[in-house]
Amino acid sequence: MSAFSFSWLHDAVTWLLTPALAALLLACAIAVIEAGIAAGERWFGLARLRSTGDMAKVQAIARHRLERADLLARIPPMLGLMATIIPLGPGLAALGKGDPAQLASAVTVAFDATVLGLVAGIGGLVIGKLRRRWYEETLEAMEAAA
Repeated sequence: MSAFSFSWLHDAVTWLLTPALAALLLACAIAVIEAGIAAGERWFGLARLRSTGDMAKVQAIARHRLERADLLARIPPMLGLMATIIPLGPGLAALGKGDPAQLASAVTVAFDATVLGLVAGIGGLVIGKLRRRWYEETLEAMEAAA
């Protein structure tokens, strides 16, 4: 197997770095938006939902919002790992050629991607845990009132 035969694979993987970083930035923005939505839910939305008395509607909304938070908790860390590993290959190759500056640049991008993935994932995890508890309390209160 020659190095040339797999150069297309390296090119394809390298191309994935930019979309992964863009998705990580988007995930961080979504985490901030979700935190705002969750705060509004806690202070205003859940009381309004409870007053409707429609448990099926509350369960459907809870399921939808919890799925969103769960995806936010799981996908960004995976993207962060992917965006961590991708630049390390060329960085290590550059080190082998005696270019430590390119390795330093690759490691910086790798660590930044890791942090972005973890920040968004932690946000999704916290939002999901809080929402789960809030919706359980709301449904319990609705059951007790029924």
